[in-house]
Amino acid sequence: MSDVSDSVRHYRRPGWFTRNVMNRSVALFTRLGVSVWGSRVLEVRGRSSGEIRRTPVNLLALDGRQYLVSPRGHGQWVRNVRAADGELALVLGRRRTAFRAVELTGAERIPVLRAYLERWKAEVGVFFDGAGPESSDEELARIAPRHPVFVLSPL
Repeated sequence: MSDVSDSVRHYRRPGWFTRNVMNRSVALFTRLGVSVWGSRVLEVRGRSSGEIRRTPVNLLALDGRQYLVSPRGHGQWVRNVRAADGELALVLGRRRTAFRAVELTGAERIPVLRAYLERWKAEVGVFFDGAGPESSDEELARIAPRHPVFVLSPL
């Protein structure tokens, strides 16, 4: 697991509007094959139920690699990816791609968080405690334990 502290428990649960309107709308468009700013539907096996769980995520491409970042913290999809040994799929329209996710730790998260915030700060910036793409490496390192980052490799 990543850094062990209260940061591991950090999670900002989405409100009713986000869960029931925004996430469902983005997921619908993504399932129809329309990516909204890099959106995909993440499919991962639930750690308790064993059932496939789906949630919209933003797929970040950086320096030839693909990443998932959890802006809200250590939520359900993050816990499920960890429990599934990183096995997941990303869906866009009819295309379903299987990946192995490896969680990044320490300073290797900093450039990914910076790029993620450059792309999606308007959408998710509120979850990063005032940090943004212009923040120093030290500031990004301070908030990094609260925002899991996974690098993806195709299976």
